[in-house]
Amino acid sequence: MTYTTDFIAELFRAANEVDKLAPLEKGRLLQRAIVTIRDMRDIVGIPTSGTVADTLIEIGAVAASVDRRQDQDVRAALLQAAGMIRDLRITMDSQIEAMVKKARNPGPRT
Repeated sequence: MTYTTDFIAELFRAANEVDKLAPLEKGRLLQRAIVTIRDMRDIVGIPTSGTVADTLIEIGAVAASVDRRQDQDVRAALLQAAGMIRDLRITMDSQIEAMVKKARNPGPRT
């Protein structure tokens, strides 16, 4: 497994056991997820919007107030982050696959 796959699994596990986690653990997981998503977005070429509609801002709000949030809110943020990371990984993998195919088949020579 890759680091990304392991982290996605860790987020799902944490979401399933959110009631057993300390607030500090919840906040750190969400912050790691935010950094991972931002880094992956940069690699893929997705600009950071910074608008209220950006789900990453919602996840950040939950991370910032994790000690005052209900477990269901934290669970939802963990699952949302895991889904975003999974989707970005799929996008990255497809871009790499397309680049490899293009390199193998450079087209007709002139």
